Amino acid sequence: MAQGKRISVDIGSDALQSIKDMGAAAKLARTKAGEGQAAAAAKLGVHVQTIARIESGEPGVAIGHVIGMLALYGIATKLQPPEDGQPGS
Repeated sequence: MAQGKRISVDIGSDALQSIKDMGAAAKLARTKAGEGQAAAAAKLGVHVQTIARIESGEPGVAIGHVIGMLALYGIATKLQPPEDGQPGS
C-alpha cells in the first residue's frame, strides 16, 4: 500500500479478499456505466486517486468511500454476521 492510512492489525485474508472483491465490483460497475475514474470521483466528491485506491482493493481507504462508490453504481452491501454470532469467528 503506497498511500493512505496503514492498517495496524492483521485483519485476515478473508477480509482482505472481501476488500479486493468490493474494489473489483466497483470498477466493473463503473466501466459498465461507461464512466472514467474522474467522473466517479466528481460524483462521489473525492480525488481520482481515491477511486483508483478503491478499485485496487487497498485496505486503507475509508469505508464510507468504498460503500459510497458501490452505491453510486447500484451495488448494495449487506453485513453478514458470523453464524455463531461471535465477532471475529
